[in-house]
Amino acid sequence: MWALVSPSASPTTDPSWLMTRRSATMSLMAAPPASTKTSLQQRLSDHARTHWPQLAGVTVRFRGAFAYVDGQLPNGETPPLMRLRYGGSAARWGFATYLFSKEGYEDAVLPSGAFAGLPEDALDCAAGLYLSDPTP
Repeated sequence: MWALVSPSASPTTDPSWLMTRRSATMSLMAAPPASTKTSLQQRLSDHARTHWPQLAGVTVRFRGAFAYVDGQLPNGETPPLMRLRYGGSAARWGFATYLFSKEGYEDAVLPSGAFAGLPEDALDCAAGLYLSDPTP
């Protein structure tokens, strides 16, 4: 059974509202600030340009705490590559790959063994699933 910590708190009136279930605690994840959104787009674009010549670019769209990253192919197609989850730091993002077989995102582990890390490492992992090896 779920219960609000504060009876008057809600996602619309208090962004720090919490819900608890027994000993577990869940919190509403904040969206990244505008500066972090801009930085992420620039970092991924720069990384794609230098390490993934198969991509004409990357597109990043935001919805809440998530950043959805699509590849831009030279033929104009824009396949989804990954979803990043903002956790409060511009340097460390949760990672999920897009699986065409499921037509959706699935949380994934980075090659380092971590569930969160640099967005560039996540791009390498996701692009590596669908494109040939990256440029060193």
